[in-house]
Amino acid sequence: MFVRKKNNRSGTVSVVIVSKQSGVYKEIRTVGTSSDTLKVAELVQQGKDWIVGQNVLPDMFEQSLREQSERETIEYFFNRIENILLNGTQLILSRVFGLIGFDKINDTILKDLVVARICQPRSKSATVDYLKDYFDEDVDLNKICRYLDILQSTQQETVQ
Repeated sequence: MFVRKKNNRSGTVSVVIVSKQSGVYKEIRTVGTSSDTLKVAELVQQGKDWIVGQNVLPDMFEQSLREQSERETIEYFFNRIENILLNGTQLILSRVFGLIGFDKINDTILKDLVVARICQPRSKSATVDYLKDYFDEDVDLNKICRYLDILQSTQQETVQ
């Protein structure tokens, strides 16, 4: 339920309490009618008070002192979050990585590179940034280049 101000043809404003159910608006109660803006504001407040008295949830855009305190508490915790790791894809792809048989090469760099390549196919330097930003993996670009050379010379048949 909410309070609606409705302009009449006569120039007055009617204040009504409206409910919306299944996409249909239904006028529940007329609080009053006036052409004076102060009186209209008073009627709107009376309508809001009537809604609260009906044990209906209050308007979600209004804030009481208690809600303001809750908001400050929530902001306090959210402002102290340093980073958020979204690793759902890493968890799923790590399982697939093992099912395929790539886990025979016991190396986390290969696993990180494969997951990053599937999630965000980019250059090696962009992959380093992606791993740092999304998985908090600090991998050096030179280490990746050297690793790929070593992988080709020593593990090429196992990977294939």
